[in-house]
Amino acid sequence: MNTQEPLWVWIVTILAFLAVYTGEFIYAKRHPHVVQFREAAKWVVVYISAAILFGIGMWRIKGQDAGFEFFAGWITEYSLSVDNLFVFVIILSAFAVPAIYQQEVLQVGIIGALVLRFLFIIVGAAAIAKFSWVFFIFGAFLLYTAYKLASKHGTESDPSQNKVLKLAEKYLPVTPKYHEGAFRVTIDGKKYFTPLFIVMIAIFTTDILFALDSIPAIFGLTDDPYIVFTANAFALMGLRQMYFMLDGLLDRLIYLSYG
Repeated sequence: MNTQEPLWVWIVTILAFLAVYTGEFIYAKRHPHVVQFREAAKWVVVYISAAILFGIGMWRIKGQDAGFEFFAGWITEYSLSVDNLFVFVIILSAFAVPAIYQQEVLQVGIIGALVLRFLFIIVGAAAIAKFSWVFFIFGAFLLYTAYKLASKHGTESDPSQNKVLKLAEKYLPVTPKYHEGAFRVTIDGKKYFTPLFIVMIAIFTTDILFALDSIPAIFGLTDDPYIVFTANAFALMGLRQMYFMLDGLLDRLIYLSYG
């Protein structure tokens, strides 16, 4: 199934998601605090319920096949997004990001992931439409990803070894301390980046890797770009709250990468 959604549907959908993600960022920026389990769980339930209602609506409007494809894609992308939380934990821990600023950093990273996935969806959909053999490249990449996960299970990458991050630290003036959640500050008339900005670079570069495996995975379930985008958007929605809800459990979920 490869249906072409009207332009107005795309515009309304993208604006709706932007409103939610922007609202999340503004709230995180204006209300820095340590997110407790109860607060996180409440919002996770809200966003999961929203995704289920959207899927039911798609089922009724576009048909049973579209509904099945959305739910299959959403569950797949949600699983991959939860697995991404392992990397977020490593990055935030490695840079000792204060707990009250973590939700802001996470939200910016999630927005970046959504933008990157949207760009990958456009490129992937165009490539598949013209060259069906692109599916074999996607499949080979997923097999390679599976091999790397299985062979390196139990090991954690060091965020400080990120090449883009090391380049930024080499050429950008960076302060040794965090400055109340700011990404850039002025000290004695000279502008400096804070460690929070460096953390964002680390998260954005890992977002690229997340998009590289998540997009081929869902294109194996559906070739409808609208379903691919909405499934990804709902999978990332509420991921910040999921981080805080599962923070204490991530070390115990040792088989999540295999899943």
